[in-house]
Amino acid sequence: MAEDLKSLGYDVTEQVADRIAFPFTIQTGKFAGQAISLGFIVPGDFPLTPPSGPHLSPRLLPINAQGGQHPLCGVQESPNFGGDWEYWSRPVPHWAQTERNAKAYMAHIHRLFDTQ
Repeated sequence: MAEDLKSLGYDVTEQVADRIAFPFTIQTGKFAGQAISLGFIVPGDFPLTPPSGPHLSPRLLPINAQGGQHPLCGVQESPNFGGDWEYWSRPVPHWAQTERNAKAYMAHIHRLFDTQ
């Protein structure tokens, strides 16, 4: 996934094991224009399985680990990335119908921000 994201123009840093992160400027929604760091834990069988959701820094939403609907639920601490990161549990419900690549996953990320 890292190479695929790089081909899309993202400056990806491969971290420990299965983690990647890169600078990202939110393009739509109430956070439009804000620069963040965006991280993913990439499953070993990617592209069969996508990341389960994004990790973000700085935190944009209050922690609310309870299940429920986007945008306010399923927001958790992100110890895999660090203390100033949060994790949004936002699986891609239609992954099997996409091209199963970084471009398709980033379309999901853009929709998440657009629906804030």
